[in-house]
Amino acid sequence: MKEHRSGATACREVPANSPLAPVSRRDLLRTVGGAGATAFTIMHPAAVRGAQANSRISVGLIGAGNRGAYDASIVHADPRARITAVCDLFEDRIGPAKQTIKVQNPAVYTDFERLLASDVDAVIIATPPFEHPRMLAAAVQAGKHVYCEKPAGVDLAGCKAVMAAGRKADPKKCLFFGFQQRHGAVYLEAYKRLREGQIGEIVNARGYWIDANPFTRGTYADPKVEKLRNWFCYRDYSGDFLIEQDCHNLDALHWFLGALPLRAVGYGGRKVRTTFEIYDHLSLSFEFPNGIHVNFEANQLSPPGFKKVGEEFTGTKGVLETSRNRLVHTKGPGNAETIPQKRDITIDAFEAFLSRIQSGEALNMAEQSARSTMVGLLGRAAMYKGREAVWKSEFGSV
Repeated sequence: MKEHRSGATACREVPANSPLAPVSRRDLLRTVGGAGATAFTIMHPAAVRGAQANSRISVGLIGAGNRGAYDASIVHADPRARITAVCDLFEDRIGPAKQTIKVQNPAVYTDFERLLASDVDAVIIATPPFEHPRMLAAAVQAGKHVYCEKPAGVDLAGCKAVMAAGRKADPKKCLFFGFQQRHGAVYLEAYKRLREGQIGEIVNARGYWIDANPFTRGTYADPKVEKLRNWFCYRDYSGDFLIEQDCHNLDALHWFLGALPLRAVGYGGRKVRTTFEIYDHLSLSFEFPNGIHVNFEANQLSPPGFKKVGEEFTGTKGVLETSRNRLVHTKGPGNAETIPQKRDITIDAFEAFLSRIQSGEALNMAEQSARSTMVGLLGRAAMYKGREAVWKSEFGSV
């Protein structure tokens, strides 16, 4: 499945003299649309839900871009839940989002804090990655079940904030992240086989995400709006594509290897996407405990039509190849079993989210998701600084 990029909303603080210094919500609303941009169309959820719908889990969407709308459409199609509120800083995103979700009269907000103050049971946070820590913390404080899109953040401070919020969360509330592999049927089967020792002892692993450029840069007159609407292009907003996209692979590696890397080396650069601040290709090597070396390669410059995404785990008795499409278990010469993934693993993730809300068996993914994001931060440090990056030196005891 092609990754959808999410919408834009208010910004965290960066130094005022930085060229990436974001505008405050108040200033941006004034800049973007004058008085009209600050107008709210707020409807009480009871006004848009019938008696039968009241038994469903009420979910609000924060970030109504392509990815957020897609996520919300999955939730709204589930008979256990419905989308009752939609929030985005940019009002032109609301209409297309409602069409994708197939919802007619949700409460509409331009301020996520107003949505969190409503009576929704849960929220989907699908805003640009630099906003995830702040909005996650606010949602936890508001006592909501949370499904936050990946990654956990774009820097160490953000990851620490996510872990802190996770520790403060109500143990009865779910705190999910958009690391769908953790819930995908073929990944769960692969992990089961690994744990059972079906491929023997793991001795090597690799990951890769080779694909075309997923983002089309728009043109906006106001430079502050341009940065928010084109958040993917900027390091401080997206974290670079290693963090924003490839965190999926890195999370799978973290999960299956059951450990964090000790160090990383690597290279990256811009060959085709020269107007973006972020890289368009990279190659990394991680050293994990027990002498396990992991190669990771990614690019967003391949011609459309060519795509290779997944992971490989090499053991002393076999190999597991995992991806969003299938599991391939090679057991010996001429003996490979293929198990297809029957649907988008995002559906699996949201089914798990809603099931846990219903059952009361809450799951808190904050710690593991922050650390998976930090695997990417380690690799990014190695590339940006042109030297070996060591976990303890970069992050201390985190």
